[in-house]
Amino acid sequence: MGVMARPNDEVEALLQEYADLLSITGGDAFKVRAYERAARAIGGHHEDVSALDAQALRALPGVGRSVAEKVAEFFRTGRVQAIEDVRARIPAGVRQLTAVPTLGPKKAAVLYHDLGISSVEEMVAAIHDERLRDLKGFGPKTEENILHGVELLQQAGDRALLDVAWELAAEIVDELSAVTGCLRCTHAGSLRRFRETIGDIDILAAAEDSGPLMERFSRLSIVDEVVAAGEKKTSVRTSKGLQVDLRVVPPQAWGAALQYFTGSKAHNIRVREMAVHAGLKLSEYGLFDADTGELVVSETEEKVYQRLGLPWIAPPLREDRGEVEAAARGGLPELVTERDIRGDLHTHTDLTDGVSSLEDMVRAAAGRGHAYYAITDHAPDMAMQRMSEEKILAQRARVRELADEYPRLRLLHGTELNIAPDGEVDWPAEFLAGFDLCVASVHSHFTQSGPEMTRRLVRACENPCVNIIGHPTTRLIGRRPAVDADLGEVFRACARTGTALEINSAPDRLDLRDEDILHAKRYGVRFAINSDAHATQQLGLLRYGVGTAQRGWLTRDDVINTWPWAKLRAFLRKGRERDSASKHSKHSKRGAAGRG
Repeated sequence: MGVMARPNDEVEALLQEYADLLSITGGDAFKVRAYERAARAIGGHHEDVSALDAQALRALPGVGRSVAEKVAEFFRTGRVQAIEDVRARIPAGVRQLTAVPTLGPKKAAVLYHDLGISSVEEMVAAIHDERLRDLKGFGPKTEENILHGVELLQQAGDRALLDVAWELAAEIVDELSAVTGCLRCTHAGSLRRFRETIGDIDILAAAEDSGPLMERFSRLSIVDEVVAAGEKKTSVRTSKGLQVDLRVVPPQAWGAALQYFTGSKAHNIRVREMAVHAGLKLSEYGLFDADTGELVVSETEEKVYQRLGLPWIAPPLREDRGEVEAAARGGLPELVTERDIRGDLHTHTDLTDGVSSLEDMVRAAAGRGHAYYAITDHAPDMAMQRMSEEKILAQRARVRELADEYPRLRLLHGTELNIAPDGEVDWPAEFLAGFDLCVASVHSHFTQSGPEMTRRLVRACENPCVNIIGHPTTRLIGRRPAVDADLGEVFRACARTGTALEINSAPDRLDLRDEDILHAKRYGVRFAINSDAHATQQLGLLRYGVGTAQRGWLTRDDVINTWPWAKLRAFLRKGRERDSASKHSKHSKRGAAGRG
């Protein structure tokens, strides 16, 4: 997504906050919804909104005069008076309450007005004293949900989602790379390993003299305060509350330092043990002879690993999950890369809950060089999307027209079905047969029991029209836990029926997560790495899905959207007949298996 989307994100967050604050102060519900809608439209707009004048802003869906004026004021003065005024009327602790999953602004308002609660701690204490029970809309179940929400919030704590950390790190690396004397600069730590959330950001640079880099780093516009400044390491806190550490090392120590500061700790301990066995000592300064203290190698990571008898190990694998042993016996997987991805098989348009038009999404996909691309808007069970057969067929006709305009991009017309509590999907099989592919996902009834949820997912896999199970565990990082299902059973069903599991690249989903991918791979399951984009710039989220797949040891062969079209097409046919002659015998068997 690059740094371009920044102003849009800032405005989106600001308008969303205003909507929440209005909601807390008992503002007009219509106005609250209007600001939420405007926030989404601006967040998903493909151009940098700071470059638009008031008239161009008002052309965006849901942006009226007062919103456009506030946005213009924000870019002119860096603040919006109306928002400052509402902020001043509400204690910061109450604003914090709105961040608790399952609580939201409405309930936060009740707590504040009726009980004077203005912090998360006060709320937890009130729950333990059973002081919430008499409030309208609060019962024992609500209390349980809120406490769980507080727990999720604390777990997420000061951790940032992958895309936030990635974009910030990319911006810092760009700025520092331009400093005279900077020979190399990159991010290390858990971000380089594509961990799903990031505690603090580690930046590593190589230079003979660290002074100019440290000086520049401390003065970056994103810096809120300098926590500690030194010759080798400077730590700052950004306005978003993230800590960023910059370490500058001499050029000859680059490889050893990069290896050391990338981690993980467990991986590094394993590698250091190998060094000790070889009569060597490994530190962030290099690989040394244990007896003489003489430097053996240090300039590149490759050389450090090589001297220990290992091939270079890709950072996403460095979690001490058997990668060192696999490397030693020459058994590391050749990991799937972003370059291997030939297309995106789960995306939305403004026909349902996306913010970009079909034409814009297709143009953006062609611009990314995709070989094939699927549009998969929601089916009718997602009531708020008001989908109908007429609407989806009209979209199909338009997709076929666009296919002529983009001869090098194979456009697929698909849909994202909703898996009902009993495992059924929105449209009948005859209608589904007309789609090029179907993704099916759980969007409701998240709290079914383990056996019910397992059966629900297995039945979706057994449906001959379902090609991919979308965001299979439905988790939202820091907001919603994974569903309770016997994943082994689900993976077995996917392998048996030829249904792929999605690795959803949305940074707050990353679902399947890395451990589940490792588990599923043992069953011989196939995967699809999709963006689930709801706006053109979200097509670039694939990078995070690929990073997650790498953490799950996946190769190109495991991922269906790296395959050439002919091979993918055969996979997407799944249970559908090649010709009508074998139709009847196949159908009766499939019917029996399908119900099984």
